[in-house]
Amino acid sequence: MKPGRRHLRQFATVVSGLAHPRQSGAQVRRAALAKIHIAKQELGLDDAAYRAMLERVTGRTSAADCDARQLGAVLDELKAKGWGPAPARRTAQSPAARKARALWISLHQLGVIRNPSEAALEAFGARQLGVAKLQWADDDQMFRLIEALKAMAERAGWDQSIPLRDPPLPPGEVTALLKARLEAAIARRRAEGLIR
Repeated sequence: MKPGRRHLRQFATVVSGLAHPRQSGAQVRRAALAKIHIAKQELGLDDAAYRAMLERVTGRTSAADCDARQLGAVLDELKAKGWGPAPARRTAQSPAARKARALWISLHQLGVIRNPSEAALEAFGARQLGVAKLQWADDDQMFRLIEALKAMAERAGWDQSIPLRDPPLPPGEVTALLKARLEAAIARRRAEGLIR
């Protein structure tokens, strides 16, 4: 085994939870430095307190000058002060959830809703469906949510009807049709002064 590989594995072990098997040592180091600076901000440490903590823990006043063990010690110190990386938020990934998300963002572009975030969509879904997370909604509930979002779009002037044909329109053509209608509705609402 090459010495560089061993060093990378040791670095990844010291800075636990940061390494991905295909990350280089520089990428792992950047991730550690980023976590340290995020923790500094989230803990509300001013620059003087941050540098004093760095010097106490590592003997250095800059995280950029620290080696792998020192970065690990700094992260441990920040965790002892109460910081912890935020858990990754899981979002619903079903086709219906993706459609609801696309409608939600389009409604924001139309000026119908103010907050296009995933959290706002989750809150709307909770009010409409009575489930705390969209990933817990069943197909029937997701259908109701999508229909509610479509009704909001229709009220804003975005036609959601799909022409019935035999054979039906391919999905790509349906998407292109809805996008063109969305752009036209946005232009109308902008001309009416309803959105900027």
